Order: sequence, then C-alpha cells, then structure tokens
Amino acid sequence: MVGLQGAGKSTWVREHLADTHAVVSKDHWPRARRREARQQRVVAEHLAAGRSVVVDNTNPSPGERAALLAAGRAAGVPVRAVWVDTPLGTCLACNDAREERARVPLVGVFATRARLVPPSTAEGFDRVDVVRAGGPRPAG
Repeated sequence: MVGLQGAGKSTWVREHLADTHAVVSKDHWPRARRREARQQRVVAEHLAAGRSVVVDNTNPSPGERAALLAAGRAAGVPVRAVWVDTPLGTCLACNDAREERARVPLVGVFATRARLVPPSTAEGFDRVDVVRAGGPRPAG
C-alpha cells in the first residue's frame, strides 16, 4: 500500500484484501522499538509460510519500499503496489475525523506528502494499481 495518512488505505485493505492476506502494519505496534525491523521480520515469516501479505503503511518513497520489494523477490512471489491517490484536502479531513490517538499530527502528513513518489513498475513492482474515487486502475 502507498498513500498519505487518511487516504483510505486501511479501509481499502479491509474491503479488498483482509480476507486473503496477512495484514502487516507498523501501526499494530505503536510503542514497539525498531518497528521497521519487526515489520520486515513479520513479512518474511508470513512469506516463508506461503501466505500472501499486504503492508498497510504510507510507504511513500522508493527507498522506504525497497526492503518490501526485496522480501517479495527473496520469497519468489509477485509484488504489487496499490497507490491510494487521495487529494490532500480529503486526507486532512479524514485524519481530522479520527479519534485523538489515531490522528496523525499535521506535520507528519505534510512530511509524508513531501516524500511521496508514486510507485511504478520501473522500481521493481510487477504491477501497480491506482485507487481513486472510481476504483482501482492499472498504472505503470
């Protein structure tokens, strides 16, 4: 998954993948140290067990997605990106409507937006889908 906080990634995962994929998110361990390392370990464990995995985080840049691509390649499975391309104003409104603990500080949303590079097959994905108001569409 790729997208800003409040873009609708978790909702999309719940509606389209949760029944068929192990859902991994650093949000599942809010107080854990070394959440990135833990995420990589959990993803690798699921893949080694033959499970399909979805990583429900912002994953805004190629550098931040590289380890996930590598894990998929090491497991010999196709790797797909789903970019939830939601306008900033909508993300901010959705984030503002969250319960206090779930709300991301505005600086975090803007920092993620500054790092956001749309995923592409050129970076190594087998497939990239873009989700907008009209539903998923294949992208390059």
